[in-house]
Amino acid sequence: MTATTDGSGGPLRARAAAASERTDTRSAEALAPSDILEAARRAAERSTGHLLARQDAQGWWKGDLETNVTMDAEDLLLRQFLGIQDARTTDAAARFIRGRQCDDGTWATFFGGPGELSTTIEAYVALRLAGDRPDDPHMARASAWIRKQGGIAAGRVFTRIWLALFGWWKWDDLPELPPELIFLPTWMPLNIYDFGCWARQTIVPLTVVSAKRPVRPAPFPLDELHTDPRMPNPPKHLAPAATWDGFFQRADRALHLYHKVAPRRLRRSAMNAAARWIVERQENDGCWGGIQPPAVYSVIALHLLGYDLGHPVMRAGLESLDRYAVWSEQDGLPVRMVEACQSPVWDTCLATIALADAGLPTDHPALVKAADWMLGEQIVRPGDWSVRRPGLPPGGWAFEFHNDNYPDIDDTAEVVLALRRVKHPHPDQLDIAIERGARWNLGMQSRNGAWGAFDADNTSPFPNRLPFCDFGEVIDPPSADVTAHVVEMLAYEGKAHHPRTRRGIQWLLAEQEPSGAWFGRWGVNYIYGTGSVVPALTAAGLPPSHPAIRRAVRWLESVQNDDGGWGEDLRSYLPQRLRPGGTHVNRSMGRGASTASQTAWALLALLAAGERDRKPVERGIAWLAATQLEDGSWNEPYFTGTGFPWDFSINYHLYRQVFPLTALGRYVHGELFAPRAAPRKGG
Repeated sequence: MTATTDGSGGPLRARAAAASERTDTRSAEALAPSDILEAARRAAERSTGHLLARQDAQGWWKGDLETNVTMDAEDLLLRQFLGIQDARTTDAAARFIRGRQCDDGTWATFFGGPGELSTTIEAYVALRLAGDRPDDPHMARASAWIRKQGGIAAGRVFTRIWLALFGWWKWDDLPELPPELIFLPTWMPLNIYDFGCWARQTIVPLTVVSAKRPVRPAPFPLDELHTDPRMPNPPKHLAPAATWDGFFQRADRALHLYHKVAPRRLRRSAMNAAARWIVERQENDGCWGGIQPPAVYSVIALHLLGYDLGHPVMRAGLESLDRYAVWSEQDGLPVRMVEACQSPVWDTCLATIALADAGLPTDHPALVKAADWMLGEQIVRPGDWSVRRPGLPPGGWAFEFHNDNYPDIDDTAEVVLALRRVKHPHPDQLDIAIERGARWNLGMQSRNGAWGAFDADNTSPFPNRLPFCDFGEVIDPPSADVTAHVVEMLAYEGKAHHPRTRRGIQWLLAEQEPSGAWFGRWGVNYIYGTGSVVPALTAAGLPPSHPAIRRAVRWLESVQNDDGGWGEDLRSYLPQRLRPGGTHVNRSMGRGASTASQTAWALLALLAAGERDRKPVERGIAWLAATQLEDGSWNEPYFTGTGFPWDFSINYHLYRQVFPLTALGRYVHGELFAPRAAPRKGG
């Protein structure tokens, strides 16, 4: 795969500074409205040309999906475990990891973020595998910081699992995860379908790893990463038995005892059932779930169960992992970044919406080609979602190239919105696909009236309590941003008054924060949530004068930066601080350096609320026009996408292109795409 950006930390930061310096210092107040409109037209034209040039010959778009160096570190650890290292890959990955190290010796999980312990541990170990010495200055800084933070013992469970594979940590000092979990019926708490799809796909193979407890001889010790090498595993505090944490800690102790006496036949049967579950869910491209972590653990689990590296399942799995690699150059040397996932369906539908809203003819060949590709990606067979919705016909779209088991509710809504913008030579084909998608989205509504990302009613309180689950989200409850996109799609399909749509609207109104914003689950953060909800509510018929919309407008205006843009730092996901009066406040809400994507989200909300001719919108449009690069793109090193709030952040490299173009297009042309006036047949 060809890189669309460089893979080094230094040049990326330099470009961020350069972009900041080149920002046009003229404020919107210095420009007449006609000048701002003309600047917006020129910016939209340049952006349209840039985006069209990036379309693949097959019709899709895909930007790099940048996360953090744990992907690269764990890739090297996997190769070490399987004995498939090669010097070129190791050197290129190590070069990327070194390039992302911060001045204090740490590694962060997002651009400009603080050092993170587990990420730093994994990066350090990967560089040791690549040949870096403990007394190298950059390594010594990292190990000193790790020890200061509590050492390996303070790292998260997943990090210590990787270390246990090489004997750097004891399996007995990890939470137990029995493979018999696979046998729990769906009505029983903590069955595998109580977990979000990403956690489910990871946990099932990890039950095999936990049962097998493999150890490959470590090539070196890691004493320098312990606060006291003589006592690497200090005793942990046990919560009171009357608390949920205390209950699950004691249950984990019981499971450790069970590990020693588990009936061999039952355990073997459970591991075989897990293997069947894993193999049945391998995608046509060899991956699992379209994301890297489940693929890594599935390969390890199957290998432990006797699948040799030449087995077709293993060979396809390893080849799929290679496709996550983005190769580039730094100072003439190869650099390799590993994506956690790939986002072609999401990128393609967003690019289609952006181009159409910017005024590209609806029958333009690029749009028709994109529609054809999206039509071919519709999923027409049941997946794991059908465990909770067994009678619902399929019809969704996934996020990735291949992920038929887990179509995405959010993607499906946006694909429908994109397809409706295209004048296709075979409109009946388009209508059938859209009706399938809308019907599937309606059927995936949760009991509370809202929508999650992959499953319905995936809201069990128990998975988050497990000692094993100390990182990220492990359930998939409904969120405001996904619900908003579904409501917007249903409104444009003429279903604004459908009972399910009205329930979604009521849920959204009830979820509005006291500030007037909405929480953003899959984008950073309140700006994303608000930028998603306001256009949905107005599409569904709420007038701009509605109190909820006015509160949202006032909040967006209050957090606009002095330069005219909007930005929000990921620290807004940190636990909120309690004010003396009992109200929660997070001082990072809506605050951060201006970015192209977040400025666009704010503008989309304000434009939908009827604020087009007011100064905040003009200043935001002027900021987008002034910060655009000569090639029609925007520079954005900041992470504005979310995998797990705070724990796992994403820089979608196409966000900086598609959302600004959408905002510019709607400012220049108004609403080119109107909701359908009446329900379609059967709606």
